[in-house]
Amino acid sequence: MLVQKPCLDNKEVLQNYLKYNNYYGCEFSAANNILWSKYFDSNFTIIEDMLVFCKVDNGVPVRMTFPIGKGDNKKAFDAIVKYFDDEGIPFNMYLVEPEMFSLIEEWYPEKYKISYDRDAADYLYEWETLAYLKGKKLHGKRNHINRFLENYPDYKYERINESNYPECINLALDWEKENNPEALELSYETNILLFALEHREELGLNGALIRINDKVIAFTLGEPLAEDTYVVHFEKAYADIQGAYPMINREFVRRDLRKYKYINREEDMGIPGLRHAKTSYQPIRLVEKGTVTKR
Repeated sequence: MLVQKPCLDNKEVLQNYLKYNNYYGCEFSAANNILWSKYFDSNFTIIEDMLVFCKVDNGVPVRMTFPIGKGDNKKAFDAIVKYFDDEGIPFNMYLVEPEMFSLIEEWYPEKYKISYDRDAADYLYEWETLAYLKGKKLHGKRNHINRFLENYPDYKYERINESNYPECINLALDWEKENNPEALELSYETNILLFALEHREELGLNGALIRINDKVIAFTLGEPLAEDTYVVHFEKAYADIQGAYPMINREFVRRDLRKYKYINREEDMGIPGLRHAKTSYQPIRLVEKGTVTKR
């Protein structure tokens, strides 16, 4: 079985299959897999003309994802099961969403079981919720934005481009210093973010920034995930500027993501503060992801 590491050189291969993706997990995007492939040791293979991401042990796939593509997903699923059986490896399918498991259960009732990981669940929001922040539950977000507009009425909104992306890099480096003052080297996430900014066009990423008095104080970066869904991969702002985070969030959604019905803002990784922040924006649902094994 030919296994490859996601990279810029095979991005088109990934995109040729992922353009048929109709699931909501943030992992099913080309740029996300390329950026995090080394950190998560992710790989991919093609089975029955369907894309399958996998984890390997000594070059041998030991975990796989649900197949994505325009082919027959049941045929590909059966081929995956056969691979595990032939290799004598316990069946293990990860990043399985409820819609995927429903198909497996439909094909093979009560033969498989799923265990969900709450920390890995993505937050999915309706476009209108993030664009207008209506209702009592989002009153606090509106207040922060109102304070921002009062304090910085002359702010500027710009799409990230070749001339201004270095300023986003400077913000990312400042953010790293503020949040990890004792660190002797940049965190893995910051290194990935810098690479993403420098190679955003090759990766198919786009984003925007907010500027105050000629200084970039917030930016965001993401990519389309499915025909009706956009995923935000990165969002950085100076924490001491009230309203900077909700402002870049709202403005990017309002100005550049109007064509999408849903916005995926990824998982909280079990971090209490991040969970509170993501929950406070009133997601329409959590995109659960679990591991499927045989009963």
